[in-house]
Amino acid sequence: MPTHDTPTCTAFDGHALVASGTLAEVALAVRRLLDRHPTHTPLVFDDATGQTMEIDFRGNADEVLARLQPAAGNDAPRGAGRPRLGVVAREVTLLPRHWYWLNSQPGGASATLRKLVEEARRSSTAKDRARLAGEAADRFMRVVAGDLAGYEEASRALWRGDRDAFNRLTRGWPKDVREHARRLAAIARDAQAEAG
Repeated sequence: MPTHDTPTCTAFDGHALVASGTLAEVALAVRRLLDRHPTHTPLVFDDATGQTMEIDFRGNADEVLARLQPAAGNDAPRGAGRPRLGVVAREVTLLPRHWYWLNSQPGGASATLRKLVEEARRSSTAKDRARLAGEAADRFMRVVAGDLAGYEEASRALWRGDRDAFNRLTRGWPKDVREHARRLAAIARDAQAEAG
Protein backbone atom coordinates (compact mmCIF):
# COMPACT_ATOMS: atom_id res chain seq x y z
CA MET A 1 0.00 0.00 0.00
CA PRO A 2 1.19 3.46 -0.69
CA THR A 3 2.54 5.10 2.40
CA HIS A 4 2.92 8.56 0.91
CA ASP A 5 0.45 11.43 1.16
CA THR A 6 -1.07 10.96 -2.29
CA PRO A 7 -3.34 7.93 -2.13
CA THR A 8 -3.71 5.86 -5.24
CA CYS A 9 -6.73 4.14 -6.66
CA THR A 10 -7.60 1.83 -9.52
CA ALA A 11 -10.66 1.73 -11.75
CA PHE A 12 -12.12 -1.34 -13.41
CA ASP A 13 -14.88 -1.61 -16.00
CA GLY A 14 -15.98 -5.18 -15.50
CA HIS A 15 -12.76 -7.18 -15.73
CA ALA A 16 -10.91 -4.50 -17.73
CA LEU A 17 -8.50 -2.06 -16.08
CA VAL A 18 -9.45 1.55 -16.85
CA ALA A 19 -6.67 3.36 -15.00
CA SER A 20 -4.50 3.30 -11.90
CA GLY A 21 -2.93 6.34 -10.23
CA THR A 22 -3.98 9.37 -8.24
CA LEU A 23 -7.67 9.99 -7.66
CA ALA A 24 -7.67 12.87 -10.16
CA GLU A 25 -5.94 10.80 -12.86
CA VAL A 26 -8.30 7.87 -12.40
CA ALA A 27 -11.40 10.08 -12.25
CA LEU A 28 -10.45 11.71 -15.55
CA ALA A 29 -9.87 8.33 -17.19
CA VAL A 30 -13.25 7.09 -15.98
CA ARG A 31 -14.91 10.33 -17.16
CA ARG A 32 -13.41 9.73 -20.65
CA LEU A 33 -14.65 6.12 -20.59
CA LEU A 34 -18.16 7.29 -19.66
CA ASP A 35 -18.06 9.86 -22.47
CA ARG A 36 -17.57 6.98 -24.93
CA HIS A 37 -19.76 4.42 -23.12
CA PRO A 38 -22.36 6.21 -20.97
CA THR A 39 -24.09 2.97 -19.91
CA HIS A 40 -20.98 1.41 -18.39
CA THR A 41 -20.65 1.26 -14.60
CA PRO A 42 -16.95 1.27 -13.74
CA LEU A 43 -15.80 0.84 -10.15
CA VAL A 44 -13.00 2.85 -8.52
CA PHE A 45 -11.08 1.09 -5.74
CA ASP A 46 -8.97 2.74 -3.05
CA ASP A 47 -5.69 0.81 -3.35
CA ALA A 48 -4.99 1.13 0.38
CA THR A 49 -8.31 -0.34 1.52
CA GLY A 50 -9.75 -2.19 -1.46
CA GLN A 51 -13.03 -0.39 -0.89
CA THR A 52 -14.98 1.15 -3.74
CA MET A 53 -14.98 4.92 -3.85
CA GLU A 54 -18.06 7.02 -4.50
CA ILE A 55 -17.30 9.62 -7.16
CA ASP A 56 -19.84 11.87 -8.84
CA PHE A 57 -19.06 11.64 -12.57
CA ARG A 58 -21.80 14.02 -13.72
CA GLY A 59 -20.77 16.90 -15.91
CA ASN A 60 -17.52 17.57 -17.72
CA ALA A 61 -14.01 16.73 -16.55
CA ASP A 62 -13.52 20.10 -14.81
CA GLU A 63 -16.75 19.64 -12.84
CA VAL A 64 -15.77 16.11 -11.81
CA LEU A 65 -12.34 17.32 -10.63
CA ALA A 66 -13.87 20.29 -8.78
CA ARG A 67 -16.04 17.91 -6.74
CA LEU A 68 -12.95 15.90 -5.74
CA GLN A 69 -11.42 18.94 -4.01
CA PRO A 70 -12.04 19.47 -0.28
CA ALA A 71 -14.86 21.87 0.49
CA ALA A 72 -13.80 25.52 0.51
CA GLY A 73 -13.71 27.11 3.91
CA ASN A 74 -11.84 24.31 5.66
CA ASP A 75 -8.70 26.46 5.54
CA ALA A 76 -10.44 29.68 6.59
CA PRO A 77 -8.66 31.57 9.36
CA ARG A 78 -10.06 30.89 12.81
CA GLY A 79 -10.55 33.23 15.68
CA ALA A 80 -9.27 32.81 19.21
CA GLY A 81 -9.96 29.60 21.07
CA ARG A 82 -8.99 25.98 20.83
CA PRO A 83 -7.43 24.93 17.52
CA ARG A 84 -9.47 22.66 15.29
CA LEU A 85 -8.12 19.15 15.87
CA GLY A 86 -10.39 17.26 13.54
CA VAL A 87 -11.87 15.48 16.54
CA VAL A 88 -14.83 13.23 15.90
CA ALA A 89 -17.29 12.51 18.71
CA ARG A 90 -18.31 8.87 19.09
CA GLU A 91 -19.80 6.86 21.89
CA VAL A 92 -17.45 4.68 23.92
CA THR A 93 -18.85 2.08 26.29
CA LEU A 94 -16.67 1.20 29.26
CA LEU A 95 -17.10 -0.30 32.70
CA PRO A 96 -17.34 2.16 35.63
CA ARG A 97 -13.82 1.30 36.85
CA HIS A 98 -12.45 2.20 33.40
CA TRP A 99 -14.22 5.57 33.45
CA TYR A 100 -12.95 6.23 36.96
CA TRP A 101 -9.36 5.51 35.92
CA LEU A 102 -9.65 7.58 32.71
CA ASN A 103 -11.14 10.55 34.51
CA SER A 104 -8.37 10.48 37.12
CA GLN A 105 -5.65 10.83 34.47
CA PRO A 106 -4.07 14.20 33.63
CA GLY A 107 -6.02 15.75 30.76
CA GLY A 108 -9.12 13.65 31.42
CA ALA A 109 -10.68 10.74 29.59
CA SER A 110 -10.44 12.04 26.01
CA ALA A 111 -6.78 13.01 26.20
CA THR A 112 -5.88 9.71 27.86
CA LEU A 113 -7.79 7.69 25.25
CA ARG A 114 -6.03 9.54 22.43
CA LYS A 115 -2.63 8.80 24.04
CA LEU A 116 -3.50 5.12 24.50
CA VAL A 117 -4.64 4.82 20.89
CA GLU A 118 -1.45 6.48 19.60
CA GLU A 119 0.72 4.13 21.69
CA ALA A 120 -1.21 1.12 20.40
CA ARG A 121 -0.88 2.35 16.81
CA ARG A 122 2.89 2.72 17.16
CA SER A 123 3.35 -0.70 18.73
CA SER A 124 1.27 -2.60 16.18
CA THR A 125 2.03 -0.72 12.97
CA ALA A 126 3.58 -3.62 11.03
CA LYS A 127 0.87 -6.10 12.02
CA ASP A 128 -1.85 -3.59 11.20
CA ARG A 129 -0.26 -2.81 7.84
CA ALA A 130 -0.15 -6.53 7.01
CA ARG A 131 -3.78 -7.04 8.01
CA LEU A 132 -4.97 -3.97 6.10
CA ALA A 133 -3.02 -4.96 2.98
CA GLY A 134 -4.56 -8.43 3.07
CA GLU A 135 -8.03 -6.97 3.56
CA ALA A 136 -7.51 -4.58 0.62
CA ALA A 137 -6.51 -7.41 -1.70
CA ASP A 138 -9.37 -9.60 -0.50
CA ARG A 139 -11.98 -6.83 -0.91
CA PHE A 140 -10.85 -6.11 -4.45
CA MET A 141 -10.92 -9.81 -5.35
CA ARG A 142 -14.34 -10.32 -3.78
CA VAL A 143 -15.89 -7.54 -5.86
CA VAL A 144 -14.12 -8.05 -9.20
CA ALA A 145 -13.13 -11.73 -9.12
CA GLY A 146 -15.73 -13.21 -6.76
CA ASP A 147 -17.47 -14.95 -9.66
CA LEU A 148 -14.27 -16.29 -11.23
CA ALA A 149 -13.09 -19.89 -10.97
CA GLY A 150 -10.77 -20.43 -8.03
CA TYR A 151 -11.69 -17.23 -6.20
CA GLU A 152 -12.33 -18.84 -2.79
CA GLU A 153 -9.19 -20.95 -2.96
CA ALA A 154 -7.17 -17.91 -4.09
CA SER A 155 -8.52 -15.93 -1.15
CA ARG A 156 -7.40 -18.66 1.26
CA ALA A 157 -3.97 -18.77 -0.42
CA LEU A 158 -3.73 -14.99 -0.05
CA TRP A 159 -4.29 -15.20 3.72
CA ARG A 160 -1.84 -18.10 4.06
CA GLY A 161 0.77 -16.10 2.15
CA ASP A 162 1.11 -18.98 -0.34
CA ARG A 163 2.39 -17.18 -3.44
CA ASP A 164 2.69 -20.28 -5.64
CA ALA A 165 -0.87 -21.42 -4.93
CA PHE A 166 -2.21 -17.88 -5.38
CA ASN A 167 -0.49 -17.51 -8.75
CA ARG A 168 -1.67 -20.95 -9.87
CA LEU A 169 -5.26 -20.26 -8.83
CA THR A 170 -5.38 -16.85 -10.53
CA ARG A 171 -3.68 -18.00 -13.74
CA GLY A 172 -7.00 -18.35 -15.62
CA TRP A 173 -8.41 -14.98 -14.54
CA PRO A 174 -8.68 -12.10 -17.03
CA LYS A 175 -5.26 -10.46 -17.43
CA ASP A 176 -6.06 -7.09 -15.81
CA VAL A 177 -7.80 -8.67 -12.81
CA ARG A 178 -5.04 -11.25 -12.38
CA GLU A 179 -2.23 -8.67 -12.52
CA HIS A 180 -3.91 -6.24 -10.11
CA ALA A 181 -4.83 -9.02 -7.65
CA ARG A 182 -1.25 -10.31 -7.76
CA ARG A 183 0.13 -6.81 -7.18
CA LEU A 184 -2.12 -6.35 -4.13
CA ALA A 185 -1.25 -9.84 -2.88
CA ALA A 186 2.48 -9.07 -3.19
CA ILE A 187 2.01 -5.93 -1.10
CA ALA A 188 0.16 -8.00 1.52
CA ARG A 189 2.89 -10.67 1.54
CA ASP A 190 5.62 -8.03 1.94
CA ALA A 191 3.72 -6.48 4.84
CA GLN A 192 3.25 -9.92 6.43
CA ALA A 193 6.97 -10.63 6.12
CA GLU A 194 7.78 -7.26 7.71
CA ALA A 195 5.39 -7.98 10.58
CA GLY A 196 7.19 -11.27 11.20
